[in-house]
Amino acid sequence: MSSTPQFGTAEYKSTGQDTCAGCNTPLSGSYYRVNGSLACARCTQQVKAQSPQDSHSAFVRAILFGVGGAILGLILYSAFTILTGIIIGYVSLAVGWLVGTAIKKGSQGVGGRRYQIAAVALTYAAVSLSAIPIGISYYLKEDRPKTPQANASTPSAGTTGSSSASMAPAAERPTESLGAAIAALLFAGLASPFLALQGGFSGIIGLVVLFVGIQIAWKMTAAPPLEILGPFQARVPESPAGNS
Repeated sequence: MSSTPQFGTAEYKSTGQDTCAGCNTPLSGSYYRVNGSLACARCTQQVKAQSPQDSHSAFVRAILFGVGGAILGLILYSAFTILTGIIIGYVSLAVGWLVGTAIKKGSQGVGGRRYQIAAVALTYAAVSLSAIPIGISYYLKEDRPKTPQANASTPSAGTTGSSSASMAPAAERPTESLGAAIAALLFAGLASPFLALQGGFSGIIGLVVLFVGIQIAWKMTAAPPLEILGPFQARVPESPAGNS
């Protein structure tokens, strides 16, 4: 007999005295309905004790695992597009599955609304930000004219002072321009699914498939169903007529 009672399917058939769906013992005294199935008090307590419990540590683990799944999904989406040259939105489904699986693994089976919101955000970020490495790869593959080199390798005495003066501002240029460039890349990446709508029907299909991938992650990280009703009082079998 399994140590964990199973109550996945409701069973309402009854012949004679009702029995517990977990341990098959006749019900007497108080009983419950667990996901629609009859259960004795002992099995009900086992189900409550062995059900995954939400906690701060479980949520933190879920986020860490989810970030790892999102990074793996981003790499998968980017690598597939870069290696094949085919932009296909159906990889978003795999990304949603990866993120949902990672979050459930990190939380050890716990689910709920905040896990679902995290799964949606990570799935969208993984798919949308993949546009950055894909765009960089396409840019590097383009044939661009080489910049002409200067004819004089050694500057003359008359131009040395002006060259040093023009290089000084560049050396002193503030580094926030790099931060601004990174912020612009992140914004363009996050907006890429909607910017792709400018491409017409293919952009619409890609956005729809992305939402399906998000829905996969949403459903996978939902709270496991556990409905416990009761306690109820078991009926006592009537004694046969005529017996005293």
